[in-house]
Amino acid sequence: MTGNQPKISRRTALKTTGVAVATGLAGCTGNGSEGASNQLELLHAWSSGDGNAAIAALIEGFQEEHPDIEFAEEPVNGAARGNLDQVMQNRLQANDPPSTFQTWPGKTLGKFGGAYEDIEGDVWNDDLKENYLSGPQAQAQYDGSYVTVPLNIHRINNLFYNTAVLDEAGVDPESLSSPSDVVDACATIDENTDAVPFAHQTSGAWSTTQLWETILLAQAGIEGYEAFINGNGDSGQVQDALQSVVDLSEYYPSDSSSISLTEANTMVMEGDAAFIHQGDWAAGAYGGNDEFNYGEDWGHVTYPGSEGSYLLNMDSFPYLANNPSPEATKQFLSYCGTAEAQVLFNAEKGSIPPRSDADVSSLNQFQQDQFEDFNAADSQPPSVEHGLAVSPGVKTNISSAFSGFLESADPASTADDLIGSFN
Repeated sequence: MTGNQPKISRRTALKTTGVAVATGLAGCTGNGSEGASNQLELLHAWSSGDGNAAIAALIEGFQEEHPDIEFAEEPVNGAARGNLDQVMQNRLQANDPPSTFQTWPGKTLGKFGGAYEDIEGDVWNDDLKENYLSGPQAQAQYDGSYVTVPLNIHRINNLFYNTAVLDEAGVDPESLSSPSDVVDACATIDENTDAVPFAHQTSGAWSTTQLWETILLAQAGIEGYEAFINGNGDSGQVQDALQSVVDLSEYYPSDSSSISLTEANTMVMEGDAAFIHQGDWAAGAYGGNDEFNYGEDWGHVTYPGSEGSYLLNMDSFPYLANNPSPEATKQFLSYCGTAEAQVLFNAEKGSIPPRSDADVSSLNQFQQDQFEDFNAADSQPPSVEHGLAVSPGVKTNISSAFSGFLESADPASTADDLIGSFN
C-alpha cells in the first residue's frame, strides 16, 4: 500500500518546494495579506508509512485540479502528533498560523480554543451535509460551528483474529455476543492451544483505554456510553467495564508491559496469538503480508456487544481564523470533502471515507466491509482515547486514571477516578 513510487517521488518534490515556501511565509503568514492567497501551508504528522503515502496521494489529486496553488506541506515528526500540537501552539501564539493542519476533530479541537473560523456554506455546503452521516458531521463542529473537514474514519471497536488459532481451539467468532463471551473464548483458546489468547500491550495506557471504552459501549449500550462522555456516567457501568478488562488481562501476553502494538499485532499475524482489539490500522499491517489473507488467514468481528455502533476516530483539516491563504485553503478543504479525494487518501491509509456516498469499489475487501458496516450503523459515537469525545482537560484526567489502573488493576477506585475526570 505504500509502494506507489510516482506519488512518493512527487511528494518528495513537494516537500522540497514546501520548505522554500514555508520559509518565505514565515513571519508574514497569519495576516491574510495579498500575495499569499495561492500559497497553501499544511502541517501534518504523516512523515512515514501509510500516512505518508496517503497525504502524497491527496496532494497529488488536489494539485491536478488546482495547479495554480503553490503547496507547502510540512511533516512534523513525533509520536501521536504531540510535536505537531506543540508546533501549532507556538505558531498560534506567534500569530503565525498555517493554512491548515492535521488534527482529530470533535472536542479535541478545544486545545486551540478560538483559533477556528466557521466554514458553513462555502465549504460545509448542502452536499457535505447530505452525505456525511450524523456522527462525523457532529465531530466537524466546534461550539456549534462547522470548522473542520474529516477525510477518513478509523473504527475503534474491532476484534481481529487469527483463523487457524480459532479453528484449532474450536471457537466460532461469529457466535460471540458479549464481552464475557470473549473472555470465555480466551479460556477455551488457552486450554486447547499454545497461542496467547488476547494480544495486548500495556507498555502504554492508550490501548487499554481503547479496550475499556469499547467494552463500555458493548455493555452499557450507546445510551450508557454517551452518558459517560457527557459527564453523567453510571459508576456501576464504568466499573463493570473495567472489571471486564481485568478479566481479559489474565489472557494477555506475559510480557505485555514491555511490548509494543506492532509486536502484539505481529503475534496474531504469526499465529502466536488468537485475538487483538485495535483500530482498523492493525489490518494495515496484515495487508502487507501476502501469506496472511483476509477471509482466509484472518478475520474480524465488531467487538461483541457493540454491534450497531461504529466507534469513530478520524483525521481532519480545520479552517483557521486569520488564515494566510483564505481562498486556497477553502479550495483545499472543499476538495478534501469530495468522494474522489477521500478514496485517494483512504486507499493508502487503510481507513474509510466519511462520505456515505463514496464509491469504495477500488478499496480492498476489508475496507469495503467496514464501509458497509459504517453506513448500516445505528450510531457513530466518538472515541474517548483519541480525544473526539471529551475535552482535552478531561482526556488528560482519563489518561492519568488508566495509567494508575495498569498498576492497580482496581476497578472500583479507577471508576471513581473516571467519573471524577469531568470535575
